[in-house]
Amino acid sequence: MAPSKKPHLRYVALRRLLCVVFITLSGVILLQFVLGSNSRSTTATLPLNEVEDGKASVWKARQLYNFHLPQQNDLSSELEKRNQLPPKNMDLYPTLANDHIIIVLYVHNRPQYLQIVVDSLSKVEGINETLLIVSHDGQFENMNKIIERISFCQVKQIYAPYSPHLFSNSFPGVAPSDCKDKDDASEKHCIGNPDQYGNHRSPKIVSLKHHWWWMMNTVWDGLKETRKHSGHILFIEEDHLIFPNAYRNLQMLISLKSKKCSDCYAANLAPSDVNSRGEGWESLIAERMGNVGYSFNRTVWRKIHMKAREFCFFDDYNWDITMWATVYPSFGSPVYSLRGPRTSAVHFGKCGLHQGQGENKVCIDNGMVNIRIEEQDNVPNIGSDWEVRIYKNQPGYNAGFKGWGGWGDNRDRHLCLNFAQMYHTIEA
Repeated sequence: MAPSKKPHLRYVALRRLLCVVFITLSGVILLQFVLGSNSRSTTATLPLNEVEDGKASVWKARQLYNFHLPQQNDLSSELEKRNQLPPKNMDLYPTLANDHIIIVLYVHNRPQYLQIVVDSLSKVEGINETLLIVSHDGQFENMNKIIERISFCQVKQIYAPYSPHLFSNSFPGVAPSDCKDKDDASEKHCIGNPDQYGNHRSPKIVSLKHHWWWMMNTVWDGLKETRKHSGHILFIEEDHLIFPNAYRNLQMLISLKSKKCSDCYAANLAPSDVNSRGEGWESLIAERMGNVGYSFNRTVWRKIHMKAREFCFFDDYNWDITMWATVYPSFGSPVYSLRGPRTSAVHFGKCGLHQGQGENKVCIDNGMVNIRIEEQDNVPNIGSDWEVRIYKNQPGYNAGFKGWGGWGDNRDRHLCLNFAQMYHTIEA
């Protein structure tokens, strides 16, 4: 009697069934992976060195993944590509000093002011040892021409690609459907959230805070020239006159900070009171961080970056007031900045940062500055053996201060948060 073939046939059928099940499960897993790659629901860390080692720029990586950033127009995309260009004048200054302090000058559209600042920087002792980064809020040819003529140091221009000044009919600029002034969204069928005073966003105003926050995140974490820089970075605006001794004084302050003021997070070139030229004492001063010629290192930036939500959700369009009123107090201990008894930088502008050109009521002055630079302002004038006087009780913003408004739209708040994430996460 011939042996039965049924067990063999059942074995073959089982193998075929298992093969089909395996292929089906593999297909399901692959499909889930593909769909998951396009999902916006989770994030994964992408170290910047992996982007660089993979021969893809940060800009390229951000195009490959779905960040929650506004749709760019052609100008925005082109300017973001320019941000990857190397500094100019590297042929004239091929190396930077080992202890160099990077200088970041942030500007909008006041060429008459910018020319004065650039002229003052050209006279600063040690300026040729470092890198000057100019961060633009908007794209204005008269501003570009002034920067392109700089020959006294390495210089790099970067442009805020999501500046409201680059978008004429969509967010972050003005969209046709946006609410204006004190519009009632339900009645006007418009888009937007009012601030605590009932006012809807003004792109010209919110760009102040957006530019500063984008610049900070980009300089510390987004540029190959700076993202590994562990020392201090000095920040100045387009209406800050810089004295010839500023750079050497700042180097001295930074070297003394850790030894003489453990509560000092920063070093300042000027008093926090912009109308003061200093006390003239033979002592160092520790006070709250001013907004003229302030500098700090990466450790401090990390503390600031961790407070992104506090910064982005505080209803005030001023970056400095936001820092003073909510970010610094959240550190849990006094936040002082060390400075000398005489100023090495002066705020001279009469027009506000975004009262530039091309407006119906443009703020006009001749950009003339009548500031006397005395002989002792030409040389370092800080003593290494001086004691530190601390201003413990300073004017400022008391607990409960809710801000001056102008920052109530959820779109601005979430764009601000995305700036804090754009060099740290990818969508996965």
